[in-house]
Amino acid sequence: MLEKLTDTFGSIIRTLSGKSTITEKNIEETVEQIKMALLEADVNLRVVRRFVNSTIEEAKGEKVLKAVNPGQQFVKIINDKLVSMLGDEKQDLKLKGPDTQSVILMLGLQGAGKTTAAHKLAFRLKKDGRRPLLVACDLVRPAAVEQLCILGQKIDVPVYKEDGAKDAVKVSRASIEYAKKNGYDTIIIDTAGRLQIDEEMMAELVNVKKAVNPDEVLLVADAMTGQNAVDIAKSFDEQLGLTGVILTKFDSDARGGAALSLKSITGKPILFIGTGEKTEDFDVFHPDRIASRILGMGDIVSLVEKAQEKVDIAEAQKLEAKMARNEFTLEDMLSQFQQVKKMGSMQSLLEMMPGIAQQMNGRDIDTSMMSRQEAIILSMTKKERANHLIIGPSRRKRIAKGSGTSVAEVNKLIKQFEKTKLAMKKISRNKGMQAKLMGQLAGGNMGDLSALAQRFGGGLGGGFKF
Repeated sequence: MLEKLTDTFGSIIRTLSGKSTITEKNIEETVEQIKMALLEADVNLRVVRRFVNSTIEEAKGEKVLKAVNPGQQFVKIINDKLVSMLGDEKQDLKLKGPDTQSVILMLGLQGAGKTTAAHKLAFRLKKDGRRPLLVACDLVRPAAVEQLCILGQKIDVPVYKEDGAKDAVKVSRASIEYAKKNGYDTIIIDTAGRLQIDEEMMAELVNVKKAVNPDEVLLVADAMTGQNAVDIAKSFDEQLGLTGVILTKFDSDARGGAALSLKSITGKPILFIGTGEKTEDFDVFHPDRIASRILGMGDIVSLVEKAQEKVDIAEAQKLEAKMARNEFTLEDMLSQFQQVKKMGSMQSLLEMMPGIAQQMNGRDIDTSMMSRQEAIILSMTKKERANHLIIGPSRRKRIAKGSGTSVAEVNKLIKQFEKTKLAMKKISRNKGMQAKLMGQLAGGNMGDLSALAQRFGGGLGGGFKF
């Protein structure tokens, strides 16, 4: 995500960080590069001008020019300005307590992913201990009600619908009463969109809003539409009073124009971002973390949070004990593959690691390698996974055939496994190395990812350094 910006900013940061002196000319040249990068990323012109002027003004002060580390001080200013542009601090949904009903009204044009976002939000709120109810009020788009019902069933969240209904206002009002009678504390109303903003759609949405008096009015916008998303947000806000925005397809947004312009232009915070097709690919928007990723500094906090949420702690502790006894097997390696896959795409995980974004330099990671290695291990017998030393030439040929790979790939996997096992043995017996590793990973239990980095590092021309 935001690859173009990350490439440009990463290059700028690497150049600045090593400078022992900064001149006004350096500042002007750097800011000009940043300006062009933001404009190419489809960031609103007014936002770019504001960013450039405030950055130059602050950077040319004594704080930078006479600082002990002027390069680092300048980088900090750029980071702070990006965070401010993105919204300063993370914003939470303003929902009432569990004993009182809260209503969330979902708005957006057709194709933005509104219905999908509604079910992802319901899934997140359910995990947080709330009792959500989805309401099917998109009575215009064919099969919209059916789609919401299927998605609701997938996450075990009920959907309120009225067969044959044509009045969204009546359905929304009736859903509130239904929720009260059945003890649902959060009502998420999926409304109708159009291919473009029109008077009929807006009139219906205004009436629905009056009928349900929502606590949150959220616009679902497609991040990939850039400035168009900002213009749409302005139109909806003028007539309906938005409280926040959900940006979908954020994982596919290479430019970042919508994310970097929305808060400054509309004054409305981005609350969530869609980061993939799965139900759980729906993240809280943290301005400081996104700014860090744009600057190529990674997002280790989010990485640790994903690990803590997805990695089985008991399994991790068992693995740690096996590492200490030098009993790590190919079966354990397979388990690691499966644990990591739960955390999301390899591309997104690597982008969160500090310094890795620069090494990637805009290139996509060949994730097929992980799938092929998983297939190789699955083609082995239990005995072979438990003791790789028995895997001789004939067995390797059989494994290659069974996994649809080559003997060379089987050989490579076994060599990687042996190197990983040796590295794990060293880490498990070296308290200093463990402390360094844990410190760099923000104190998280990341044994799985350390081994992963060692295995896949070669594909990035130099590997990961811990």
